[in-house]
Formats: sequence, structure tokens, C-alpha cells
Amino acid sequence: MRLLSGVICVAAMMLAAISSSSARVSAQGAGTVTVFQGARVIVGTGATIENGAFIVDGNRISWVGALADAKIPANARRVDLAGKTVIPTIVDSHVHLSREREPLIADLRRRVYFGVGAAMRLGQDNGDAPFQVRNETIPNAARYRTAGRGITAPEPGRTDIPYWISTPDEGRKAVQELAAQKVDFVKVWVDDRDGKYKKLTPELYGPVIDEAHRRGLRVTAHIFTLEDGKGLLRAGLDAFAHGVRDRDVDDEFVALIKKRPEVVVVPNLPDRGVAADMSWLRDSLSAGEVAKLQAAATDRPEVQKTFSIQARNLARLAKEGVRIAMGTDGNTPWGPHVEMADMVAAGMTPAQVLVAATRNGAELLRLTDMGTIEAGKSADFVVLDANPLVDITNTRRISSVYLRGVAVDRAALRAQTLGGAQ
Repeated sequence: MRLLSGVICVAAMMLAAISSSSARVSAQGAGTVTVFQGARVIVGTGATIENGAFIVDGNRISWVGALADAKIPANARRVDLAGKTVIPTIVDSHVHLSREREPLIADLRRRVYFGVGAAMRLGQDNGDAPFQVRNETIPNAARYRTAGRGITAPEPGRTDIPYWISTPDEGRKAVQELAAQKVDFVKVWVDDRDGKYKKLTPELYGPVIDEAHRRGLRVTAHIFTLEDGKGLLRAGLDAFAHGVRDRDVDDEFVALIKKRPEVVVVPNLPDRGVAADMSWLRDSLSAGEVAKLQAAATDRPEVQKTFSIQARNLARLAKEGVRIAMGTDGNTPWGPHVEMADMVAAGMTPAQVLVAATRNGAELLRLTDMGTIEAGKSADFVVLDANPLVDITNTRRISSVYLRGVAVDRAALRAQTLGGAQ
């Protein structure tokens, strides 16, 4: 987990107030037709429409294109977005959030404040609450997906939430239980944690992947080494929850992954280890929280070396056409904006990063009605004050966030779930 979350827990009473207020707004917006016009529309596919427009009918987008081509219904409400940029809501494909219902909902609302429309927790969910939240449409909250309990070799003293397996049969049984819960992914950890534990071997993770595929489930892996990455690809892995971290990827790894164009890499880049200006958070967090984050954002040469390995690997995979999504591996609601800037620093273009953080993430989570600004999709989008194609940090300059065609009350979220600026 790369950053301290620095956020304040939310009382259940405050969450209920937001829910009831948002439900009223949603009901008022149902059945209305609204035209959002004049913005630069970054579709999420790599395409951009200058001076664009899109029509929202109820909670879905019914048309997108150039404003000059729009056939606007006579009774439509118009929203002028001249000078603004619109992107799809962001998808964070790797998080670790709270497990209890109300704190989890608070976490998902914090993400909406920062323009995140969906998030997937990988491998540390137990109990019923995460699955209940996943199956609900919660006002002012990001959508939730979960891998339930992940699978690892025994790691005494670290965590006992994942399944600890030592035999193929134990691995298959774990997958069978996860399949009964209808998890969105199966997560495996293949890492010895700097030599502290034995890690899953091909003889153990192979049957897990096989059993998952037999039951229509995909498998994602936490990895560290290049050799483990190769072994997992040979075993049929569907996604990486981290990139290779011990060395530069070689031609063999690239050849293996290019044979499997459906495989998705979520790089989860580490801290860059460079001094950074955290003042962009001053309107969202208290002065004390921003000061703590600023004090930690210093130049650290050893950290920079770690980042450089993973940055080179990401740049090469992106150049080779490997499918990339975006994840932050923690509970930092603004983390996606830092991660996207790091992905650009690694060598991806802002356009590539925006596709990774929207369409590719939605496809990874199988959220078929979000991730792009296209007809038929849910009207989930972020209005920005500046163009992220010019500077990716402009994703932080959020003017408004819409879920299902209704504007999110960001001021209320800031005050009630983030604590607000002081």
C-alpha cells in the first residue's frame, strides 16, 4: 500500500443522510433528457470528440457525437460544458477496503468524490457484507467487485483471511467455495515475502487455475519475480495484480504474454520516490493531513531504483500492445490520480493511461455498461476543468461527477466522508 489514506471514518447516520438525499435526487432525474454540450469528450476507447455532446435519457447515454451533429429533443435540459473535458468514471482494479458494511460504503463514497466509479478488492474479503454491497446500487458510491478470500501458501503471523493451501486438493476445494459465492475473480499470491514464507509452486497454483477455469472463473496473481510470472502464464493465468518487480522482463516473458492477448496487467506501480506537490489535495483533506502527505513526498534514491524497474517493464509491455488496466493496491481514494501520473512517468501516453483506467478496467471487472462514453452505457462520467491529454494530472481538476445521470453532491461527500478542508 503506497500512500497513507489519511481519511476519516464516517458515522452510519451520515451515510444514511447521504443515501436518502441521493435517492431523492435520483428519483427527480429519472425519465428526464439532458444534453451535455460543448465539452471535449474523451470517450475511453482512445477517441476524442472536440466540441462534443452527449444525450442522457434517464440514467443512460442515448447518443454521443459532435455538437454540430446533435439532434436535440425539444424538451431536453441543456448543460453547457464549454471549456471542460469529460472522461468516463475511473475504474480501480485492485484495492483493499474495509470489510464491514458501513465503513466499506464510506470507502466507496470517498472514491466517487475523486471520480472513481468502480473498484475491485482482491483477496481479503471475508463475511457476507462485501458480497451484499457488491449486489446493491448504493447512491453516491462506486460499484464494488470482490475476489472474496484469496489463496496463498501458509503465512503465519501475516494474515489468516486468505485460504492457506499446501496440497492441490486444498486449492481446488478453495476454488469450489469461491465459485459458490460467485466471486468476480480468484486471487492467488505467489510471493515468498523476502524469504519469510514458502510460496505457491506450479504444482499448487496450476490446479487452482484449472479448477477456476472449469467453473468459469478467472484468476489474477500477486507476483514479484519474473520466473513466477512466466510460470503463471504457462499455467493459464488471466491477469496480473502486479507487474514483474525483481528485474526487467525478457523476450521470453513478452512472447508468452503476447500469445495470450486476453491477459491483463495491472501494474500497481510503487512510490516513485520523488518530491511531489501534494497541495492539490488541500480542498479535500484537512491541513494536517495534507502536511503529513507533503512531509512524506521526498526524494528517495533507493525507492527510485525500485520504481525504475517496474516503469521499464510497464513501458515495454505497453509498447508491445499488452492490455493494461489501472489499480492502486490500498485504501487511498485519491490514489488512482497518483497512479495514472506514475504510469505516464513510466512511459505510457496520457491517452493510453486513460483507456487503461476506464474501458480496460471496466472490461476486466466485466462491467459492461460503464468504462466509455458511448450510447447504451450508464451515464457515469467526470467533468474536468482541464485537458488530461495535455497533462495527466488534470484528472485531479474535477468540476463534477455524475453517476447514472445524476450529479454527485461532492461538497456533501467532502464534508461527511473526507472531513473537508480546514
